[in-house]
Amino acid sequence: MSLRPVREILQTQTTMEGAGVKLERAFGFGKTKEFDPFLLFDDFRNENPRDYIAGFPWHPHRGIETITYVLAGEVAHGDSLGNKGRMISGDVQWMTAGSGILHQEMPKGDEQGRMHGFQLWANLPASLKMTDPRYQDIPASAIPEVTEDDGTHARIICGNFWGKTGPVEGVSAGKSGAGQFGTDARYIDISVPPGKLKRIKVEVERNAFAYVFAGSGTFRDASDPRAVLTEDGRDPNATPVYDAKNHSLVLFDRGDEIVVQAGPEGIRFLLISGKPLEEPVAWYGPIVMNTQAELQTAMREIQTGKFIKHK
Repeated sequence: MSLRPVREILQTQTTMEGAGVKLERAFGFGKTKEFDPFLLFDDFRNENPRDYIAGFPWHPHRGIETITYVLAGEVAHGDSLGNKGRMISGDVQWMTAGSGILHQEMPKGDEQGRMHGFQLWANLPASLKMTDPRYQDIPASAIPEVTEDDGTHARIICGNFWGKTGPVEGVSAGKSGAGQFGTDARYIDISVPPGKLKRIKVEVERNAFAYVFAGSGTFRDASDPRAVLTEDGRDPNATPVYDAKNHSLVLFDRGDEIVVQAGPEGIRFLLISGKPLEEPVAWYGPIVMNTQAELQTAMREIQTGKFIKHK
């Protein structure tokens, strides 16, 4: 097995989106090659309703898939095709915008005012950018879970992992055949108990990253269950310094496994991987095409009322 080295550890940047939603952005609107086929990742955990209650009013999407994972509170959604519903704790929505929809998402906190969740944008290959829009609304009860003998726990949202398959499959298939995502991508919510070291396989041809949202740890090799010290803590008698903590995104280089060493509180992270599309990207907000001409066409269609292709 070849260990995937850590290419970069990124900390989120506070960003305002929608009608005034305060969120933490891990990546997006910049790097595409390193994360291909993924475009953007937002952490919208908030404790103060004033930071999220304005929500994300009507806005267009084309050429991408958005994956929303709710941990606390709820998100009501609707679109120009008449689809509507709500997501609550543990639910996932995988939305294929395809040729285009107008969409809105309005968050609401739980009894404590908390609104916790994540949104990932995945690019569609050129052959599927104009496919029919499609939703997969997945309740928490449909997401398989696995607990290893060492206490490591995983919720498998998408893809095959530890003998289980996530409920998202055939995304973007429609009339165009198998899509890029579904069982081809992998989206896993993993919790490693305090002090445990865990090795996890990731196919070498995939780009992969981990987003830490609870606890702390390190994603570097270790021969014993103690924490691996960062370069700033080379003294073996020093207090262990964990280089990945809440709001850290760990981008991996090539290899076929990652190693995570959990800190004293354990660590919980999303492990996301996919095969790169290696296609050109023309991008403006939630509209992602392959050429500037296609992007200009989309913007013109929004202005002339011709954006929605499928009623």
